Amino acid sequence: MTDSSPRPAPGGPSPSAPGCPVHAAGGTGPGGLHRLDGPEAQHDLAGLYEKLRTEHGQVAPVLLHDGLPVWAVLGHTENLHMVRTPSHFTRDTRQWRAVQDGTAGPGHPLAPVFTWQPICAFAEGDEHRRLRGAVTSAMARIDHRGVRRYINRYSQRLVNDFCETGTADLVGQFAEHLPMMVMCQILGMPEEYDERMVQAARDMIKGTETAIASNEYVMAALYRLVARRRAEPGNDFTGALLTHESGLTDEEVAQHLRLVLIASYEATANLIANVLRVVMTDPRFRARLGGGQMTVPEAVEQSLWDEPPFSAILTYVAKQDTELGGRQIKAGDGLMLGIAPGNADPVVRPEPGADMQGNRSHLAFSGGPHECPGQDIGRAIADTGIDALLTRLPDVRLAVPEEELRWTSSISSRHLVALPVRFAPKPPQDVMLRPSAVPVVPRPRDPDWQVSSPAPRSAPPASARSGTAGPLPAQDDTGPLPGPAGPAPGPVAPVGLWRRLVLWWRGD
Repeated sequence: MTDSSPRPAPGGPSPSAPGCPVHAAGGTGPGGLHRLDGPEAQHDLAGLYEKLRTEHGQVAPVLLHDGLPVWAVLGHTENLHMVRTPSHFTRDTRQWRAVQDGTAGPGHPLAPVFTWQPICAFAEGDEHRRLRGAVTSAMARIDHRGVRRYINRYSQRLVNDFCETGTADLVGQFAEHLPMMVMCQILGMPEEYDERMVQAARDMIKGTETAIASNEYVMAALYRLVARRRAEPGNDFTGALLTHESGLTDEEVAQHLRLVLIASYEATANLIANVLRVVMTDPRFRARLGGGQMTVPEAVEQSLWDEPPFSAILTYVAKQDTELGGRQIKAGDGLMLGIAPGNADPVVRPEPGADMQGNRSHLAFSGGPHECPGQDIGRAIADTGIDALLTRLPDVRLAVPEEELRWTSSISSRHLVALPVRFAPKPPQDVMLRPSAVPVVPRPRDPDWQVSSPAPRSAPPASARSGTAGPLPAQDDTGPLPGPAGPAPGPVAPVGLWRRLVLWWRGD
């Protein structure tokens, strides 16, 4: 890309209107700019990113829906520089030239994603610290052991729905539902969980014709929750936001609930599906997992490198004229955080698909002031849910040839449509689950609780662990898991290799 190229500056007026011949044809627009919503991107977005890297380097000019121009940041180092330099780049999209001139207006298909809202993700300075402080404080007050119990039990409930049939779709019957069940519980709105909420959450970030309506559906549920909690304070995440010393308004609370719900749900649903797909299709990966060479959390981290749940995030904005990756960026230009291409940058991964075990420098959760505050919850849902599923169905196998698997792609994410599997039919388990919300307790977070750490902890009774046969006993979900009653009265029967692996990574 040179200064003499016949293109408008990124963030400037739309180079083509919807329906015009240039906009409707092929995968490029004016000046030969590649379109991230075109056929080429829909067919192979990862391949398009590599083509852009070859043609333009680590920062490339591209077009979004309706010919909206932005800079796609492809390099790992360049992405980290952008997110870690708030003096030059901001998430306040009101400073985006395309928003100021109306090109990226409220009717744009991606408006639910980039429209400014009164939340920490779009704030800076003191306002960012006020809003972010409320969210991180509410996160820190969650009883994470209680959350793990809910994840286990919801996982068992979902598996119960199909375990007797011997077949299932692990996307539509597991990965898409577990995160929404857990997040609705954490937020304090379990009654809002249903198929429509699941589909609305998926639809609203895709830039479809119904995305705005889906966003309105989700927000209506969240406003009902905020009104209910104002009238009847609850011991849940929403209650913690409402009572925080920062004094968030109802609008601020509702918008932060949307941020936490959608980001956690979409990322975790994709993460679960991606890990399970690799387990089903890569014998070497499965052998390493089953043989103790890789823990479930390590498998999750590898997936965060290879197939990050969000492939890109819109939009960063240049606050001043600057340079990034050798490109001259003008004040008001829009930039896209390229998570997937950044993770695939040859600078950090000379070999595509290289084993990144032990390396957590991926971009899956962004970085800098706007790094995802709920990443531990997402990891916990994925780790615990996958563990519970594979423990219940150790013989699960892909039911169709791998080449028949299909994905739907958007700029933001790549979503596996279905993962058909088969296994020997199993009897359902008796899962007892109290209807009360996941507690938010006024006590310090357990300093030893780390999703990806196999550090030893006191083991719960065998009947309280996920994946064991027999009913789960009724428990008081507001307290920690009970410790062992004492030494075993006699010799312990040997357990299988997979079960030993599960107990080891948990620290049991």
